[in-house]
Amino acid sequence: MNPTQASYTALATSLMRALHTRGDPAPLLDDPWGDRLVPEAVKAGLRERAMARLDPAVRAAAAASPDKVLDGALRANAGYAEVILRSRYTEDALKAAVARGVTQYVLIGAGFDSFACRRPAWAEGLHIYEVDHPATQQLKRARLQQCDVAESDTVHFVAADLSEETLQSALARSSFQPTQPTFFAWLGVTVYLTREANLATLRAIASSAPAGSELVFTYIDEAILRADAVGDERFNQLRSDVSSVGESFLSGFDPATLNTLLQGTGLLLEEDLGGDQFVARYDAAGVNGLRAAGAAHIAHARVVVSAAPPAA
Repeated sequence: MNPTQASYTALATSLMRALHTRGDPAPLLDDPWGDRLVPEAVKAGLRERAMARLDPAVRAAAAASPDKVLDGALRANAGYAEVILRSRYTEDALKAAVARGVTQYVLIGAGFDSFACRRPAWAEGLHIYEVDHPATQQLKRARLQQCDVAESDTVHFVAADLSEETLQSALARSSFQPTQPTFFAWLGVTVYLTREANLATLRAIASSAPAGSELVFTYIDEAILRADAVGDERFNQLRSDVSSVGESFLSGFDPATLNTLLQGTGLLLEEDLGGDQFVARYDAAGVNGLRAAGAAHIAHARVVVSAAPPAA
């Protein structure tokens, strides 16, 4: 990732959620915010990339409907289904956690997530902490202001480069209460970090909140990243796309050993769903035509002990 620019994937996934809301037959989310928050210059760049990939024979005719071309490219992206499903899964789990007494919601790598803009009634008392790279967060806050979204006493922005600062240190600069039960979301991030950075963040999460706090995070099966692995064409294209904008895939986890690994960081695995299980839970009849990449996973864990804090 270019440290001076907002995350490309954060912007694209925001547009995917908006497209799903307005364009799919039975939306799993009501999240139109991407259409408003993502700057027009970013959309123009994405349209240009989508047009460039069209067969020259149809490109001229397609130029009359560039927005449709962009929508088609977003929907065809190998990560489209995962973006939708992970957001729905996380918010379902968050709702259940709030009913159990969770009072804080921390989004690690929040990107252009819009939960704070469309807060449901059950989350009215929730304090939301968005932790993200300064460049991405700066653009998001500017766009929120331009969209006339008022500041809130319960929404806290924590600008932090977690490659240079621990999660505990970042949260300590905010009003976050480490003694209060907390729900952490860490979506679409682990694949872009090294194994060591992922383990450090897992330990940091377990060290930042009391036992019973919860975490939902996404990852990919590390087998797909091996040199001799043969991914499907859509996955390979996604990997190439993100690499071309400086956000390369770096690591994954082994689903067979994930629970043991988490226990070593102070977490206990509650559930781990692969791509097909994801789809079976939320789009079993295929109404929305969602097709998750086979290597994609989402995991739900809870803090069981406070792990030793990682070195600052």
